[in-house]
Amino acid sequence: MNHLDYQPTPQKPIASGFGHDSTAGTVVEGMDLSGCEAIVTGGYSGLGLETVRALAGAGVRVSVPARRADHPRGVLAAADLGGVDVFELDLGEQASVQRFAAEYLASGRRLDILINNAAIMACPETRLGPGWEAQFATNHLGHFTLTNQLWPVLADGGARVVALSSTGHKRSGIHFDDPQFTTGYDKWQAYGQAKTANSLFAVELDKRGADHGVRAFAVNPGGIMTGLQRHLTQEEMTAAGWMDKKGRVREGFKSPEQGAATSVWAATSPLLDGRGGVYCEDCDIAQPTDPKSELARIAGVDAHAIDPEGATRLWELSAELTGVNAFH
Repeated sequence: MNHLDYQPTPQKPIASGFGHDSTAGTVVEGMDLSGCEAIVTGGYSGLGLETVRALAGAGVRVSVPARRADHPRGVLAAADLGGVDVFELDLGEQASVQRFAAEYLASGRRLDILINNAAIMACPETRLGPGWEAQFATNHLGHFTLTNQLWPVLADGGARVVALSSTGHKRSGIHFDDPQFTTGYDKWQAYGQAKTANSLFAVELDKRGADHGVRAFAVNPGGIMTGLQRHLTQEEMTAAGWMDKKGRVREGFKSPEQGAATSVWAATSPLLDGRGGVYCEDCDIAQPTDPKSELARIAGVDAHAIDPEGATRLWELSAELTGVNAFH
């Protein structure tokens, strides 16, 4: 199939049988995924750790890239997770991404699942590499290069690629005129841009990869308290409505086990065979945002995050910035 003939999957739920409270372990219960190989970035804490736990529990051999390999090894060992290997990778450093990908390709391993899970959020203004804004560079460009460099093994096995987005995408589209925020930094706009980029990346990768059997999905894991909030004060989280003044998290937030469920579902569910390029939440394909709904800020996917023209434009920009493109 030529990708020009690509037919996108409708952005509407498919009655998965799971929901908001489902856990990652429940999603793969009864599955035997022995022989499968996965990479989960950031797989040593928070959502990533629960994602790795569920996949490993179903028989998947999981590779966990981390900036410092020694610490994650201890964490994963303490969690008593077998079949998990740790590699060094700093997503904010393109050369590090290239080294990891080359090492993985040289290992001869297959790759059935790539979950681009690692992220930073609302950090102080930080510049990486050639002056890139840190959230865009880490959350999007690092994963863009990683996925493109791993393309030979992804295509060889008809892999699934999962890109973690969030409701943060509702804060901002892509600032194509100034993606690095050189004329004024706003940490939430920058985070929103990065999460929109994660969703658009899945849209475009699915279009380009479908004829090779590679399908891609964007995932909103839901609201979860993890290390992702490290740059926020309690006052900021209270003002956002995430917790009360005593630090009690509001109803509706998920546990890490529940937060990991949609990633694991997107990576493994037979219901998604032959589908892709969609934004998922609560273990199903999400509805487009209803702007009239009082839940519009926290539910559904905004049009700019699944816009095919925006996805192609972002891909071309990312390829230009990184010098990497598996689809020349």
